[in-house]
Amino acid sequence: MIPARSIRPENQLNRMFYEQRVQKAGGRVIAGLDEAGRGPLAGPLVAACVVLPKDTRGWHEIIDSKKLRPSKRRELFMLIHENAEDIGVGIVDSYTIDRINVLQATFLAMQRAVSGLSRKPDYLLIDGNQRPAWAQNAETIVNGDSLSLSISAASIIAKVTRDNIMQDYDFLYPKWGFARHKGYGTAQHLTAIREYGICELHRRSFAPVTQLEIALSAP
Repeated sequence: MIPARSIRPENQLNRMFYEQRVQKAGGRVIAGLDEAGRGPLAGPLVAACVVLPKDTRGWHEIIDSKKLRPSKRRELFMLIHENAEDIGVGIVDSYTIDRINVLQATFLAMQRAVSGLSRKPDYLLIDGNQRPAWAQNAETIVNGDSLSLSISAASIIAKVTRDNIMQDYDFLYPKWGFARHKGYGTAQHLTAIREYGICELHRRSFAPVTQLEIALSAP
């Protein structure tokens, strides 16, 4: 079941446009899919898959996670968990990211997130412009985390889940300050790598880590 393609809604405020189009074509279980953590130098990549509840009144604050303050993200994270019809989360560690590359790791995390749902979705709405080969009944939406409520909800679940993981890692690896920068390549993080080297959370295939590792090992 694949609905006829159409241009984006003229009314960009209708963030249920894609979901409603699939529903009109007969889809019942429609899931938004997004990820967090493709860019950091350390830590896992997390994907989330969310099936909205039938009643989304009061969900107007759920927008792209990048546009929200951390405190508001956590508040909405709880709202989604308490009210969503279904949620799946997929996590891929830094070792696997290095082994299969970040794009394939993204697809793997997404596949795990979809598998984590209690039932198979009829259709997937995926943020971005790259669709995994395993996603048959699906479409990609550029800026989907702003245009689709399902994807917005998934972006919040993925982001807060990953932030929580990095805060936990901060207790195990306090030297690198993961609770503050979440593994991204901030000046503070790069300074910590120069001072302490890298730990098992770092993605050795990422250029800044590779270059610093080579520089530190040079005689």
